[in-house]
Order: sequence, then C-alpha cells, then structure tokens
Amino acid sequence: MIVISIANQMLYHRRRSGVWHAYPVSTAAKGVGNKSGSLQTPLGRHRIYAKIGENMSIFTAFSARKACCIYDNQHDDVCRDWILTRILWLSGTQTGNNKRGLVDTRSRYIYIHGTHQEALIGTAASHGCIRMKNRDILELFTHVREGEIVYIRR
Repeated sequence: MIVISIANQMLYHRRRSGVWHAYPVSTAAKGVGNKSGSLQTPLGRHRIYAKIGENMSIFTAFSARKACCIYDNQHDDVCRDWILTRILWLSGTQTGNNKRGLVDTRSRYIYIHGTHQEALIGTAASHGCIRMKNRDILELFTHVREGEIVYIRR
C-alpha cells in the first residue's frame, strides 16, 4: 500500500515485510482536484494500473509512455514536465470521484514518476502527477506491483 500526503509532500510505502519506507515527493503546484484539465493532483483511492520502464536506464525520458531518449541538461526545457526513469500509472477506484467521466485519473494520465527537477522535490511543483527523485522511483518501482492500492490524501 502507498499513501501520499499532499500536506507533507511525502510518499509512504508499506512493503510486504510490513516495514514502511518514506520518500519526499512533489505534487501539483495548483493543489488538489480531480477534474480533467485542472493540472491538480487527484485525491482518493487509486490502484497502480501499469508499471512502465522496467530494465530501462536511469534518466530514460518517456513520451506517451514510450522511451524516447536519455535525459541530460541539454534537453532542458523549463516549460516541459519531463517524465523520467519509471512510470507508475494510476487509475481511480471511486466512481464519480476519480473514476469515469471528467474525473478519471487514468485518462488524465496521472503518474508517479521521476523528474528532471529534483531540487523542487518536497514542494508543490508538478502539473498534477506525483514526482519523485529518480533513484527513489527506481527503488519504489522494484517493490510495488500492478493493482497495489494508492491513497492520495490532503
């Protein structure tokens, strides 16, 4: 189980061993909200719909969930929200809250992913996704499974 605290900008993962691991994250600069186009982080109960990027190099950049290059500072575009290293694609489980219609988390392409802006981790700075440091998402990715529950809370 994963719990993401918006207030603390932290992700907590309970491993199969029962031990909790904590990682700093960056959620949406525009706060929380479930509506499509809001650029906000959706609240509620989700599941990991897909794990993307297994066996890829750290700093692999993804476009439409496909590897496109290895990120380096020469690719830096301050307006682009680079999706790096690994993707955990989320799907809402609560109809009307984060599933179906204008609030569907999966069709909003909300991910937990690595970022090129690691210095902003710990602050609200994303475009709706949950950003992590690249080494942290590598570690988390190896310990989660598709279908695992993800709670996003204020």
